[in-house]
Amino acid sequence: MTSHYTIIVTGQVQKIGFRFHANLEAIRSNLRGFIRNESDGTVYIEAEGDEDNLRHFIKWCHEGPKNAVIQKVDIKKGPLAGYHEFVIRH
Repeated sequence: MTSHYTIIVTGQVQKIGFRFHANLEAIRSNLRGFIRNESDGTVYIEAEGDEDNLRHFIKWCHEGPKNAVIQKVDIKKGPLAGYHEFVIRH
């Protein structure tokens, strides 16, 4: 079953390669959607795909890449947007 989640990651998640590594992890997990930095220092993600793959990706978001310090991960399920790939937005 395909699901859609909006994920907001708070902590030391900008200027450390979080988007780059999350993009690789999302592609490896066969997810579609996007990731972008927000002006408040968080990272905003919309991800769609198989529920098991999404759970794996969300678990990764709680850890992040090597230099990340994750303080909080907010997750909300929402309606499908029909993304065709996973990309980094600027």
